Amino acid sequence: MNSLIKGGGRMAPQRGRMETAVALEGDSYCIAEARHLAAGFLTEAQAEHGLPVTARAMDLTQLVVSELVTNAMKYAPGPVLLDLRIVGGTLEVSVWDSDPVLPIARAADPGRVGQHGLEIVMAVCEGFEVQREPVGKHITARIALLSDLGPAAR
Repeated sequence: MNSLIKGGGRMAPQRGRMETAVALEGDSYCIAEARHLAAGFLTEAQAEHGLPVTARAMDLTQLVVSELVTNAMKYAPGPVLLDLRIVGGTLEVSVWDSDPVLPIARAADPGRVGQHGLEIVMAVCEGFEVQREPVGKHITARIALLSDLGPAAR
């Protein structure tokens, strides 16, 4: 396995806020490792801090992490930083990469094979934003931990 996760670690609880961050480098194994890290983070939030997390939120988190990390690994050279932060009842999934080009969701096209990741992320999240940085960009998606219904179902 050529993947590497650096600097991760324990959840850092602060007043009403829990957070963990890792640097990901290497091959596609990093994507699976990022999903496992996200699931472990939410499991720890439930077990050690009593935060309620629905099964849907757990699944959506792994999907969003997978899509965002995959895109970062595919389009940007160098490491990818993944930050998971719980603020109140919301999980913020933030991914930094070195590519300054901001992603654009393409128009829905059922005939197109692939390149639907950003569409999917935007459809299942409570909030989504992209911020250009002096080097690269941050993409942040917000997922409600208690919601059993996505934004489209409301």
